[in-house]
Amino acid sequence: MPIIRSAIKKVRKDKTRTARNKKRENTLKALIKKARLSKSVKDLQTVFSALDKAAKVKLIHPNKAARLKSRLSKKSR
Repeated sequence: MPIIRSAIKKVRKDKTRTARNKKRENTLKALIKKARLSKSVKDLQTVFSALDKAAKVKLIHPNKAARLKSRLSKKSR
């Protein structure tokens, strides 16, 4: 356990951020799975939006978001 006050605060912040990122990651994975199975236009739009948001907040790399969007749109044809 850290002793320095700023390090203690950082541990608290990291815990919160980890929980938030984990929730976003799990939601994103669930949406991708749903889109792969259903292949409806509405699901694709939802996933594309979620991927863009995840890339924007640096949860995933922008190129990974683009790659996933490309693969999903290719499968939906």
